[in-house]
Amino acid sequence: MRNPDSPLPTTDQDTPQGLSFAGGAYVFWGFLPLYMKLLSHIPVAEVIAHRIIWSVPVAAVVLIVLRRTASLREAFRNPRMLAMGCVTAALISLNWGLYVYAIISDHALDAAIGYYINPLFSVFLAAVLLGEKLNPAQMVAIGIAVVAVLVLIFDADRTPWLAFGMMLTWGFYALAKKSLPIGPNQGFLMEVLILLPPALAYVVYAAGTGSAHFWVGNSSDTWLLMGCGVATAVPLLFYANGAKRLRLSTIAVMQYIAPTMIMLNAVFIFGEPFGRARAIALPLIWLALVIYTVSMVRQMRAARA
Repeated sequence: MRNPDSPLPTTDQDTPQGLSFAGGAYVFWGFLPLYMKLLSHIPVAEVIAHRIIWSVPVAAVVLIVLRRTASLREAFRNPRMLAMGCVTAALISLNWGLYVYAIISDHALDAAIGYYINPLFSVFLAAVLLGEKLNPAQMVAIGIAVVAVLVLIFDADRTPWLAFGMMLTWGFYALAKKSLPIGPNQGFLMEVLILLPPALAYVVYAAGTGSAHFWVGNSSDTWLLMGCGVATAVPLLFYANGAKRLRLSTIAVMQYIAPTMIMLNAVFIFGEPFGRARAIALPLIWLALVIYTVSMVRQMRAARA
Protein backbone atom coordinates (compact mmCIF):
# COMPACT_ATOMS: atom_id res chain seq x y z
CA MET A 1 0.00 0.00 0.00
CA ARG A 2 2.11 2.91 -1.17
CA ASN A 3 1.30 6.00 0.79
CA PRO A 4 0.93 9.05 -1.49
CA ASP A 5 2.27 11.24 1.29
CA SER A 6 5.70 9.74 0.80
CA PRO A 7 8.41 10.59 -1.76
CA LEU A 8 9.25 8.45 -4.73
CA PRO A 9 12.51 6.52 -4.70
CA THR A 10 15.56 8.44 -5.87
CA THR A 11 17.88 5.50 -6.49
CA ASP A 12 18.19 2.79 -9.15
CA GLN A 13 19.57 0.32 -6.62
CA ASP A 14 17.95 -1.43 -3.68
CA THR A 15 19.81 -1.10 -0.39
CA PRO A 16 19.52 -3.13 2.83
CA GLN A 17 18.66 0.05 4.72
CA GLY A 18 15.88 0.82 2.26
CA LEU A 19 14.41 -2.66 2.58
CA SER A 20 14.54 -2.38 6.38
CA PHE A 21 12.83 1.02 6.49
CA ALA A 22 10.14 0.23 3.91
CA GLY A 23 9.55 -3.26 5.25
CA GLY A 24 9.21 -1.83 8.75
CA ALA A 25 6.64 0.72 7.52
CA TYR A 26 4.49 -1.88 5.77
CA VAL A 27 4.66 -4.32 8.68
CA PHE A 28 3.73 -1.45 11.03
CA TRP A 29 0.70 -0.65 8.85
CA GLY A 30 -0.15 -4.34 8.76
CA PHE A 31 -0.24 -4.57 12.56
CA LEU A 32 -2.00 -1.21 13.00
CA PRO A 33 -5.47 -2.85 13.15
CA LEU A 34 -4.40 -4.60 16.38
CA TYR A 35 -3.70 -1.20 17.92
CA MET A 36 -6.92 0.33 16.62
CA LYS A 37 -8.89 -2.63 17.97
CA LEU A 38 -7.83 -1.56 21.48
CA LEU A 39 -9.73 1.69 20.85
CA SER A 40 -12.96 0.02 19.74
CA HIS A 41 -14.83 1.31 22.83
CA ILE A 42 -13.99 4.93 21.95
CA PRO A 43 -16.02 6.92 19.35
CA VAL A 44 -14.39 7.10 15.93
CA ALA A 45 -14.46 10.92 15.93
CA GLU A 46 -12.48 11.06 19.17
CA VAL A 47 -9.89 8.60 17.85
CA ILE A 48 -9.45 10.64 14.65
CA ALA A 49 -9.24 13.89 16.61
CA HIS A 50 -6.39 12.55 18.75
CA ARG A 51 -4.72 10.99 15.73
CA ILE A 52 -4.57 14.49 14.25
CA ILE A 53 -3.59 16.30 17.45
CA TRP A 54 -0.70 14.02 18.40
CA SER A 55 0.61 13.78 14.84
CA VAL A 56 1.35 17.52 14.90
CA PRO A 57 4.28 17.48 17.39
CA VAL A 58 5.83 14.39 15.78
CA ALA A 59 5.67 15.87 12.27
CA ALA A 60 6.81 19.28 13.51
CA VAL A 61 9.90 17.86 15.22
CA VAL A 62 10.85 16.04 12.02
CA LEU A 63 10.62 19.24 9.94
CA ILE A 64 12.56 21.23 12.51
CA VAL A 65 15.33 18.62 12.60
CA LEU A 66 15.44 18.53 8.79
CA ARG A 67 15.29 22.36 8.64
CA ARG A 68 12.45 22.37 6.11
CA THR A 69 9.98 24.69 7.80
CA ALA A 70 10.48 27.60 5.39
CA SER A 71 8.56 25.97 2.53
CA LEU A 72 5.69 25.17 4.91
CA ARG A 73 5.36 28.84 5.90
CA GLU A 74 5.32 29.79 2.22
CA ALA A 75 2.57 27.23 1.54
CA PHE A 76 0.31 28.72 4.21
CA ARG A 77 0.81 32.19 2.68
CA ASN A 78 -0.21 30.96 -0.78
CA PRO A 79 -4.05 30.91 -1.09
CA ARG A 80 -4.03 28.33 -3.90
CA MET A 81 -1.75 25.93 -2.03
CA LEU A 82 -3.74 26.45 1.16
CA ALA A 83 -6.97 25.57 -0.67
CA MET A 84 -5.38 22.47 -2.16
CA GLY A 85 -4.09 21.54 1.30
CA CYS A 86 -7.64 21.81 2.65
CA VAL A 87 -8.83 19.37 -0.04
CA THR A 88 -6.15 16.78 0.73
CA ALA A 89 -6.69 17.25 4.48
CA ALA A 90 -10.43 16.62 4.10
CA LEU A 91 -9.85 13.49 1.99
CA ILE A 92 -7.25 11.97 4.32
CA SER A 93 -9.42 12.64 7.38
CA LEU A 94 -12.34 10.85 5.69
CA ASN A 95 -10.06 7.94 4.83
CA TRP A 96 -8.79 7.73 8.42
CA GLY A 97 -12.36 7.81 9.71
CA LEU A 98 -13.49 4.99 7.41
CA TYR A 99 -10.39 2.96 8.29
CA VAL A 100 -10.84 3.29 12.04
CA TYR A 101 -14.56 2.54 11.77
CA ALA A 102 -13.83 -0.53 9.62
CA ILE A 103 -11.44 -1.91 12.23
CA ILE A 104 -13.48 -1.26 15.36
CA SER A 105 -16.76 -2.43 13.76
CA ASP A 106 -15.33 -5.82 12.70
CA HIS A 107 -14.94 -4.95 9.02
CA ALA A 108 -11.13 -5.08 8.78
CA LEU A 109 -11.43 -7.36 5.75
CA ASP A 110 -13.21 -4.54 3.93
CA ALA A 111 -10.23 -2.30 4.71
CA ALA A 112 -7.87 -4.84 3.17
CA ILE A 113 -10.05 -5.11 0.05
CA GLY A 114 -10.12 -1.32 -0.29
CA TYR A 115 -6.32 -1.09 -0.16
CA TYR A 116 -5.92 -4.00 -2.58
CA ILE A 117 -8.14 -2.33 -5.19
CA ASN A 118 -6.68 1.14 -4.70
CA PRO A 119 -3.62 0.86 -7.04
CA LEU A 120 -5.86 -0.19 -9.91
CA PHE A 121 -8.35 2.56 -9.09
CA SER A 122 -5.50 5.10 -9.14
CA VAL A 123 -4.48 3.90 -12.61
CA PHE A 124 -8.10 4.23 -13.74
CA LEU A 125 -8.33 7.80 -12.36
CA ALA A 126 -5.09 8.76 -14.10
CA ALA A 127 -6.49 7.50 -17.40
CA VAL A 128 -9.89 9.19 -17.04
CA LEU A 129 -8.93 12.49 -15.40
CA LEU A 130 -5.31 13.00 -16.47
CA GLY A 131 -5.46 11.45 -19.93
CA GLU A 132 -2.74 8.87 -19.24
CA LYS A 133 -2.82 5.96 -21.67
CA LEU A 134 -3.35 2.42 -20.41
CA ASN A 135 -1.36 -0.44 -21.88
CA PRO A 136 -3.16 -3.72 -22.70
CA ALA A 137 -2.02 -5.42 -19.47
CA GLN A 138 -3.36 -2.54 -17.37
CA MET A 139 -6.70 -2.66 -19.16
CA VAL A 140 -6.94 -6.41 -18.53
CA ALA A 141 -6.04 -5.90 -14.85
CA ILE A 142 -8.69 -3.20 -14.43
CA GLY A 143 -11.26 -5.37 -16.21
CA ILE A 144 -10.59 -8.29 -13.85
CA ALA A 145 -10.81 -5.94 -10.86
CA VAL A 146 -14.18 -4.64 -12.11
CA VAL A 147 -15.47 -8.23 -12.24
CA ALA A 148 -14.29 -8.74 -8.65
CA VAL A 149 -16.05 -5.56 -7.56
CA LEU A 150 -19.26 -6.68 -9.27
CA VAL A 151 -19.07 -9.99 -7.40
CA LEU A 152 -18.84 -8.06 -4.11
CA ILE A 153 -21.66 -5.70 -5.09
CA PHE A 154 -24.04 -8.52 -5.94
CA ASP A 155 -23.18 -10.50 -2.84
CA ALA A 156 -26.42 -11.56 -1.18
CA ASP A 157 -25.16 -10.70 2.31
CA ARG A 158 -24.04 -7.09 2.01
CA THR A 159 -22.10 -4.68 -0.18
CA PRO A 160 -18.68 -3.68 1.23
CA TRP A 161 -19.33 0.07 1.17
CA LEU A 162 -16.45 0.64 3.55
CA ALA A 163 -14.01 -0.91 1.09
CA PHE A 164 -15.33 1.26 -1.74
CA GLY A 165 -15.30 4.36 0.48
CA MET A 166 -11.67 3.79 1.44
CA MET A 167 -10.75 3.15 -2.18
CA LEU A 168 -12.44 6.37 -3.33
CA THR A 169 -11.05 8.62 -0.59
CA TRP A 170 -7.51 7.25 -0.85
CA GLY A 171 -7.55 7.29 -4.66
CA PHE A 172 -8.72 10.91 -4.89
CA TYR A 173 -6.34 11.86 -2.07
CA ALA A 174 -3.41 10.49 -4.07
CA LEU A 175 -4.64 12.33 -7.16
CA ALA A 176 -5.00 15.63 -5.28
CA LYS A 177 -1.62 15.11 -3.63
CA LYS A 178 0.08 15.10 -7.02
CA SER A 179 -1.10 18.68 -7.54
CA LEU A 180 0.21 19.90 -4.18
CA PRO A 181 3.68 21.38 -4.92
CA ILE A 182 5.23 20.76 -1.53
CA GLY A 183 7.44 18.07 -0.03
CA PRO A 184 5.85 15.00 1.55
CA ASN A 185 6.86 15.79 5.13
CA GLN A 186 5.76 19.42 4.78
CA GLY A 187 2.51 18.31 3.15
CA PHE A 188 1.70 15.92 6.00
CA LEU A 189 2.29 18.60 8.64
CA MET A 190 0.27 21.10 6.61
CA GLU A 191 -2.67 18.71 6.50
CA VAL A 192 -2.70 17.95 10.22
CA LEU A 193 -2.29 21.65 11.06
CA ILE A 194 -5.34 22.43 8.89
CA LEU A 195 -7.27 19.69 10.70
CA LEU A 196 -6.01 20.72 14.14
CA PRO A 197 -8.66 23.42 14.97
CA PRO A 198 -11.69 21.15 14.35
CA ALA A 199 -9.92 18.29 16.15
CA LEU A 200 -9.29 20.47 19.20
CA ALA A 201 -12.85 21.79 19.05
CA TYR A 202 -14.22 18.24 19.13
CA VAL A 203 -12.00 17.27 22.07
CA VAL A 204 -13.17 20.33 24.01
CA TYR A 205 -16.79 19.53 23.14
CA ALA A 206 -16.40 15.91 24.23
CA ALA A 207 -14.84 17.01 27.50
CA GLY A 208 -17.65 19.51 28.09
CA THR A 209 -20.36 16.90 27.49
CA GLY A 210 -18.65 14.29 29.64
CA SER A 211 -18.19 11.84 26.75
CA ALA A 212 -14.39 12.19 26.47
CA HIS A 213 -12.08 9.27 27.17
CA PHE A 214 -8.89 11.34 27.29
CA TRP A 215 -7.56 12.04 30.78
CA VAL A 216 -10.78 10.67 32.25
CA GLY A 217 -11.24 7.39 34.10
CA ASN A 218 -9.04 4.68 32.54
CA SER A 219 -5.50 6.03 32.14
CA SER A 220 -4.72 3.43 29.45
CA ASP A 221 -7.21 5.20 27.14
CA THR A 222 -5.21 8.41 27.51
CA TRP A 223 -1.95 6.73 26.54
CA LEU A 224 -3.56 4.87 23.66
CA LEU A 225 -5.05 8.08 22.26
CA MET A 226 -1.73 9.90 22.58
CA GLY A 227 -0.04 6.97 20.84
CA CYS A 228 -2.26 7.49 17.79
CA GLY A 229 0.05 10.29 16.68
CA VAL A 230 3.11 8.05 16.84
CA ALA A 231 1.21 5.23 15.12
CA THR A 232 0.35 7.65 12.31
CA ALA A 233 3.65 9.48 11.84
CA VAL A 234 6.30 6.80 12.48
CA PRO A 235 5.42 4.46 9.57
CA LEU A 236 5.22 7.48 7.25
CA LEU A 237 8.74 8.50 8.27
CA PHE A 238 9.99 4.92 7.88
CA TYR A 239 8.48 4.78 4.42
CA ALA A 240 9.96 8.14 3.42
CA ASN A 241 13.47 6.96 4.34
CA GLY A 242 12.96 3.57 2.72
CA ALA A 243 11.61 4.97 -0.54
CA LYS A 244 14.74 7.06 -1.04
CA ARG A 245 16.87 3.91 -0.88
CA LEU A 246 14.75 1.58 -3.06
CA ARG A 247 13.73 1.31 -6.69
CA LEU A 248 10.13 2.20 -7.52
CA SER A 249 9.53 -1.34 -8.78
CA THR A 250 10.52 -2.75 -5.39
CA ILE A 251 8.14 -0.41 -3.60
CA ALA A 252 5.38 -1.37 -6.06
CA VAL A 253 5.70 -5.03 -5.07
CA MET A 254 6.09 -4.36 -1.34
CA GLN A 255 2.92 -2.25 -1.16
CA TYR A 256 0.76 -5.38 -0.90
CA ILE A 257 2.35 -6.46 2.40
CA ALA A 258 0.08 -4.26 4.54
CA PRO A 259 -3.34 -5.24 3.08
CA THR A 260 -2.28 -8.90 3.18
CA MET A 261 -1.45 -8.60 6.88
CA ILE A 262 -4.72 -6.73 7.52
CA MET A 263 -6.60 -9.54 5.79
CA LEU A 264 -4.83 -12.20 7.89
CA ASN A 265 -5.58 -10.26 11.08
CA ALA A 266 -9.23 -9.95 10.06
CA VAL A 267 -9.71 -13.65 9.35
CA PHE A 268 -7.46 -15.38 11.89
CA ILE A 269 -7.38 -12.94 14.83
CA PHE A 270 -10.63 -10.98 14.61
CA GLY A 271 -12.58 -13.98 13.32
CA GLU A 272 -14.36 -12.09 10.53
CA PRO A 273 -16.26 -14.31 8.06
CA PHE A 274 -14.63 -14.73 4.66
CA GLY A 275 -17.76 -15.65 2.73
CA ARG A 276 -18.30 -17.01 -0.78
CA ALA A 277 -18.23 -13.62 -2.53
CA ARG A 278 -14.89 -12.67 -0.98
CA ALA A 279 -13.51 -16.14 -1.74
CA ILE A 280 -14.25 -15.40 -5.41
CA ALA A 281 -13.39 -11.68 -5.48
CA LEU A 282 -10.05 -11.70 -3.63
CA PRO A 283 -8.31 -14.21 -5.97
CA LEU A 284 -9.55 -12.12 -8.90
CA ILE A 285 -8.12 -8.98 -7.30
CA TRP A 286 -4.80 -10.74 -6.64
CA LEU A 287 -4.68 -11.90 -10.26
CA ALA A 288 -5.34 -8.34 -11.45
CA LEU A 289 -2.59 -6.99 -9.16
CA VAL A 290 -0.09 -9.58 -10.43
CA ILE A 291 -0.80 -8.61 -14.05
CA TYR A 292 -0.61 -4.89 -13.19
CA THR A 293 2.60 -5.20 -11.16
CA VAL A 294 4.43 -7.38 -13.71
CA SER A 295 3.50 -4.94 -16.47
CA MET A 296 4.69 -1.96 -14.42
CA VAL A 297 8.01 -3.60 -13.52
CA ARG A 298 8.64 -4.46 -17.17
CA GLN A 299 7.91 -0.87 -18.22
CA MET A 300 10.37 0.45 -15.64
CA ARG A 301 13.10 -1.93 -16.75
CA ALA A 302 12.51 -0.98 -20.38
CA ALA A 303 12.67 2.72 -19.50
CA ARG A 304 15.97 2.24 -17.63
CA ALA A 305 17.39 0.24 -20.53
